[in-house]
Amino acid sequence: MPETEQTYDVVATRRLPVTPHEAWRVWTEPGLVRQWWCPGPFTCPVAVLDVREGGTSLLGMRAPAEMGGATTYMSWTYTLVDAPHELRYDLRFVDADGHHLGPAAAGLDGVPDPVPHLVTFEPTDDGTRLTVIERGYTTEASRDLSAAGLEACLDKVDALTRVMATSG
Repeated sequence: MPETEQTYDVVATRRLPVTPHEAWRVWTEPGLVRQWWCPGPFTCPVAVLDVREGGTSLLGMRAPAEMGGATTYMSWTYTLVDAPHELRYDLRFVDADGHHLGPAAAGLDGVPDPVPHLVTFEPTDDGTRLTVIERGYTTEASRDLSAAGLEACLDKVDALTRVMATSG
């Protein structure tokens, strides 16, 4: 029996003070995605979304000037779109035109190509329980780096939904 390679998954959750419908909008409307997608001081200058099964979205992550200001592009190709309950997509590293590059082009080791994502929006008494799962990292270091980036993005999602909840 062949040995299988050990992989590591990222799992992150947040309790958001908005309905699953509003949380879904945060993940599927370009203007909202640009506000949270990218950790820390990075920005999202490009969010061209085609949220449908088989559709592909293009996102850009720009580094701050003091970190070189380069933009890294990724695509999300949707394998399941079940509004407002569940999104499944494969993340790939691409160029500005959406052509596949792979994680090695970004200098990343241990990152699967593609990175399967599962995002669920579960209703709660006071809003939504958001869960994001990324699968298939082949090193703990790559998993930990992605987990840190995802946690930073979800901090922005949390802040954005708190503003949405208070502005009606």
